[in-house]
Amino acid sequence: VQLQASGGGLVQAGDSLRLSCAASGRTFSNWEMAWFRRAPGKEREFVARITWNLGSTVYADPVKGRFTISSDDAKNTVYLQMNSLKPEDTAIYYCAADSFLYYVCSGRDPPSDVAHWGQGTLVTVSS
Repeated sequence: VQLQASGGGLVQAGDSLRLSCAASGRTFSNWEMAWFRRAPGKEREFVARITWNLGSTVYADPVKGRFTISSDDAKNTVYLQMNSLKPEDTAIYYCAADSFLYYVCSGRDPPSDVAHWGQGTLVTVSS
């Protein structure tokens, strides 16, 4: 499995960005995809999760109402639309894939339990 994340960049507070994560290497039917991020000096944290094919989504509280995770099954790609960006959103954003991500996303299990990670894409939000 390969995950290729892209779309990061330098923006100003209030701007928008859309991240993409192109997945390949297997059939992802009913798998879960998620975005995590790691801000400077902080632990990696959950951002948003989507269940492939079903489209059900979950968001971390800091991004609710501003970020939207979606998937294009035909392209095997997951997106993270980020609106109203804040300086505290500055981080490296990683996409993740596994058959079940609930416990990692909830924080019960460590990120090292995730089967597949993308390489990360840097988002910098200036004030």
